[in-house]
Amino acid sequence: MQFLDSAKVFVRSGDGGNGCVSFRREKFVEYGGPNGGDGGKGGDVIVECVANLNTLLDFRYQQHFKAKKGGNGMGQNRTGAKGADIVLKLPPGTQILDEDGETLIADLTEPGQRLVLLTGGNGGFGNAHFKTSTNQAPRRANPGLPGEEMYIWLRLKLIGDAGIVGLPNAGKSTFLAAVSAAKPKIADYPFTTLHPNLGVVRVGGLDFVLADIPGLIEGAHEGVGIGDRFLGHVERTAVLLHLVDATADDPVAAYEVVRGEIEAYGAGLEVKPGVLALSKVDAVADDELKKKSRALKKAAGVTPLLVSAVTGEGVQDVLHALAREVETMRERETADLSRKTSQGWRP
Repeated sequence: MQFLDSAKVFVRSGDGGNGCVSFRREKFVEYGGPNGGDGGKGGDVIVECVANLNTLLDFRYQQHFKAKKGGNGMGQNRTGAKGADIVLKLPPGTQILDEDGETLIADLTEPGQRLVLLTGGNGGFGNAHFKTSTNQAPRRANPGLPGEEMYIWLRLKLIGDAGIVGLPNAGKSTFLAAVSAAKPKIADYPFTTLHPNLGVVRVGGLDFVLADIPGLIEGAHEGVGIGDRFLGHVERTAVLLHLVDATADDPVAAYEVVRGEIEAYGAGLEVKPGVLALSKVDAVADDELKKKSRALKKAAGVTPLLVSAVTGEGVQDVLHALAREVETMRERETADLSRKTSQGWRP
């Protein structure tokens, strides 16, 4: 198991250090007075998005993360040391949810993003803090404040520009391997792909990330097969490539099954731009291929592209169709960012 996209962990920030009760006692120094220092602040719990991760596998082996306690104050007005922070390093695309699994706390999408999830407790005051003109020898100090704790869910949604969907054995992994340097497992039995795979594709001068997810079958939204939870990994994509196996007895039924599962899942996938393609066309006779293509066009309302990842037929047409949608999304995001920047500018 080299891929994990969901984990529940316990996090706790550090307690503050206790204040100190101390008095200056030196020879030849009269009325030395209080000199107890304050306690140090407890460590924070910080989450950080890092670029070289694409799985939450580390959180399978450790589920409890606690920051260090702040140091206690000491005499001679010495403040306790701040407790060490604990940093959870997360892959891009990780969502942090409350214990209920629904309330979104943060969504880390860009490497370098950092968020203080829980703040450490403040250190207690030493007795030097309580010295006044009427109380010059206070014999009290505050304990440090306790840290905060909570359970959180980490949910990874891989960041890809385009996603491939389809029934098991529709040729998704073969297509990904043909157009990128990715090396997904490929075999002639269903559910060969058990976790999402990513590959970088270059079309002309445009690079984009293509995501291949495990196949969907009828009832996936109810947990049948591998279920539909891996659809979360294509929520952020600009376009979906729907591959339909041309060697199937009824490509229309195969298309409708996957389309139904996408609509049942929701989350905006049902309205996302799509490219429809018949795969494995090298294994089908021309007359039969034309018949299936016409039937699929009637059911889907668009003419399917014909592609064979083995021979390379139609591959570039599919990639160019995906690249156009990716480029459109990026231009839209750039325009939105430019508009927000101009609206926020003040002379």
